[in-house]
Amino acid sequence: MTDNPLSMSSLRDGYTAVVLGASGALGKACLHHLQADPRCARAIGLSRGSDPALVLEDESSLAHCAAHLREHAPLHLVLDATGALTIDGRGPEKRLEDLDADNLLRAMQINALGPMLAMKHLLPLLAKNEHVIWAKMSARVGSIEDNHKGGWYGYRASKAALNMLLQTAAVEIARRRPLAVIAALQPGTVRSRLSQPFVGDEGLAPEESARRLLHVIDRLPPNGRAHFVDHLGNSIPW
Repeated sequence: MTDNPLSMSSLRDGYTAVVLGASGALGKACLHHLQADPRCARAIGLSRGSDPALVLEDESSLAHCAAHLREHAPLHLVLDATGALTIDGRGPEKRLEDLDADNLLRAMQINALGPMLAMKHLLPLLAKNEHVIWAKMSARVGSIEDNHKGGWYGYRASKAALNMLLQTAAVEIARRRPLAVIAALQPGTVRSRLSQPFVGDEGLAPEESARRLLHVIDRLPPNGRAHFVDHLGNSIPW
């Protein structure tokens, strides 16, 4: 990994960026890179612990965050790094016998519905008639076509739902902001609190995954659809 600061060259000089989920390993790394970009005028991080707090299960908090960000509008990049694999102390289900309705609903709430409600409130703050980016951390396991192992029901289903919601929003957004890029991102297996119970200390450093992802989204073209890509820029089947 080079020490040279990353530069988001597709965005206007003096752009404003927001990272949702900035207290997590990957969100924090993305925020660090953006703050170091000499072309970035300001990079703002929001999380459950920020002021205002970003709470995906509480739409009023999302509206409050949007009101807070309005003074910094227009925004040019929103990177949503929220999400959870272990929820309320319960990890992903491996078998049908493990399914629990409440846990499935919580996975949907945190991984799909909350992020889309955040988009509902923050999207109006994106610059118009300019190249802008909305990037959301998704997961390869959200690909229906790429599912070869099964298991992880709630996480897979919630990420697949997220992908459909992003694709649907991208079609609508293109009518209002034809220069907008909407992307669902696969960050790779990143060393973080989310992945540690499953991969231990294996995987990418958050800083390297973040650098790769920012490099990838900086080169995605607006095409009226959502992109589903990994940290190397490879397309993933929906």
